Amino acid sequence: MENHILSIGTANPGVPIPQMQISKFMKLAHQLDEIEGRKLNFVYKASGIDFRHSALEDFKFDNPEDFRFFPPNEALEPFPSTDQRMQVFEKEALALSIAAVSNCLGKVNVIPNDITHFILVSCTGMYAPGLEIDLIHELGIPSNVERYCIHFMGCYAAFNAIKLADRICDADPAAKVLILSVELCTIHFQKEYNEDNLIANAIFGDGAAAALVSKASTGLAIKNYGSQIIKEGVQDMAWRIGNFGFEMKLSKYVPELLHKGLAELSDYLEQLHQLSKVEHFAVHPGGKQILQKVEEAFGISTLQNNHSHDVLKQYGNMSSVTILFVLERWLKDENRKGNILAMGFGPGLTLETLLLDKS
Repeated sequence: MENHILSIGTANPGVPIPQMQISKFMKLAHQLDEIEGRKLNFVYKASGIDFRHSALEDFKFDNPEDFRFFPPNEALEPFPSTDQRMQVFEKEALALSIAAVSNCLGKVNVIPNDITHFILVSCTGMYAPGLEIDLIHELGIPSNVERYCIHFMGCYAAFNAIKLADRICDADPAAKVLILSVELCTIHFQKEYNEDNLIANAIFGDGAAAALVSKASTGLAIKNYGSQIIKEGVQDMAWRIGNFGFEMKLSKYVPELLHKGLAELSDYLEQLHQLSKVEHFAVHPGGKQILQKVEEAFGISTLQNNHSHDVLKQYGNMSSVTILFVLERWLKDENRKGNILAMGFGPGLTLETLLLDKS
């Protein structure tokens, strides 16, 4: 038997917030005039996103008097500190994670006491003793479970968790590895009106996803994986801890850099994954242009990569969580089988690939 992703469970905070409703909050928060407001509306309409979720209700409102986290004034002053944002993460992440894990394990009738290894993934919040310890106590996961944390790797981090789970299952054929990715991207909203913040504020949402990996004969078989760093993009995607939350640098040039980098890596991917024979794709939906550029680079049709488009449309980019939402849809897709090539991108500029097989 091969190592498989047996099940994936997902969860989101709150209710879906329409993308154009969020744009109203942003115009107020950025204090935009009519001309700049129209430009922002264009970006939001062209984003390929209809809805996003947030652990903060404020993004539903365009009247400061309704704000519950940000100060109730148009300047949003005093602007919330990193400490205040981490308090939100610590408060909100637990219930969201419990929902995702329960969803995942319930699909395959596995109980928390069966879990032998636990991998937590997040780049939007951390504390110690951590979320993974809280979950061990809350869910009844064995206190001697082997646990690992993957922090601050960005949108591709779930790929590293899957690779680690695969290595664990190779070493211990009886292992049942639980992966949990939880990202509250929107708690790090930045109000300064610049290119990086405009893009980040337009695409990121919140969510959690749990995956169970074990030796089995069903699910998504883990066949192969690889990693490459495109040095040219090192300054175009970055993520740093600031005084007022985590600060994202996300250049508008990232889609073009990916397109160029992937074209240069086509021979590598052909040798590693037999790219020309792959029919199905699970590309991390980092944004509409990213999906388009990847599809152009490899001659992929939208239909071959449709679950990525659908996840982007309904949830936006949830950082490391997003690819698990996409793979969960591939697990449920009863009409298509065969190889699936997943791709993720993040700071570095890093490319992660994962070849799966659905039999």
